[in-house]
Amino acid sequence: MSKILKTVPREKAFYFFTSIGNYTGVSASSMREFMEKINEVNVKSLEFHLYRGDFEKWVNEVLQDAELAGDVRRLHGLNLSSDAIRGQLYSAVSRRFKRLTSMFSQAIV
Repeated sequence: MSKILKTVPREKAFYFFTSIGNYTGVSASSMREFMEKINEVNVKSLEFHLYRGDFEKWVNEVLQDAELAGDVRRLHGLNLSSDAIRGQLYSAVSRRFKRLTSMFSQAIV
């Protein structure tokens, strides 16, 4: 659980692009930062990465959270509009983040 909530080194951060070679200047090094950046980054970047499978791959391989990766993967088949992508992606990540932080704080007590 603490592995999933960790901050990763910059070389393993998620870098947001709007297309191949077009970096937005935005990156995320933790689940919390990823969640925050979803609401800030250009929606074209969210579309680009969602349909390429980049988000689920990073979440699964770097954050090592197979459950969240599966939740993100399920968004592919929904044919969401641009604004809906932002809302649904943020909702999935924030739900998982809240659940993990709640479990983590309970485990400490």
